[in-house]
Amino acid sequence: MQIEGHVALVTGGASGLGEATARYLAEQGADVAILDYDGDKARRVAAEISGYSQACDITDENAVAAGVTSAMARFGQAPRIIVNCAGIGVAARIVGREGKVSTPIFRRVMEVNLFGTYNVMTYAAQAMMDLPALDTGERGVIINTASAAYEDGQIGQAAYAASKGAIASMCLPAAREFAQLGIRVMTIAPGLFETPMMQELPEETTAGIIANIPFPKRLGAPHEFATLASDIVQNPYLNGTVIRLDGAVRLPPR
Repeated sequence: MQIEGHVALVTGGASGLGEATARYLAEQGADVAILDYDGDKARRVAAEISGYSQACDITDENAVAAGVTSAMARFGQAPRIIVNCAGIGVAARIVGREGKVSTPIFRRVMEVNLFGTYNVMTYAAQAMMDLPALDTGERGVIINTASAAYEDGQIGQAAYAASKGAIASMCLPAAREFAQLGIRVMTIAPGLFETPMMQELPEETTAGIIANIPFPKRLGAPHEFATLASDIVQNPYLNGTVIRLDGAVRLPPR
């Protein structure tokens, strides 16, 4: 499926991987709608790419439905390209100091990362179903974001790894369900990227992380995530699988 002339909806598009993806898809000729919790940042990015934005808490099913509907109203058609980048990464041991449990953190991470992704996928697919099929038989593609942590989660990442593992696991059954409609579902599992979260780490911590990456020996660039998402959109035989984008890194226990 070509990108030019189609509507793309990117969650978490106000920063990091989502922002890079929104900008790149716009460069490729897509009409881009951004859904992000930070409405101010989303509006800034949307203005710079001649796109559309709406503040949205993806854990709120009604807000997601309204976000998809508003994007359709803005561009006159449902999105054919969905890239789910919104998520949080909160570190906490299952049982921390002095026996403190982290159940509330686990629940919050699952709500945002897993249920948020599921909400967007659900309402986006529902809208895509009414689109006419393209000459290729496609109606659209949904790209979700897992993490390398879904396979090698570190200490303190039980919640994060579980949420991303669930996103990876639902890729194939979702692709199988939507196949009859010409809707593909793919998942990208990025490794360690230059995102705002990584930029907050001390320099020596970042150096230690980079030392563990085989090649290229650096953090991933958000643009590299964006180009992979673009490649997935344009390659109709990519469906129902998870692609690690990580420089061959395997995360150590801590």
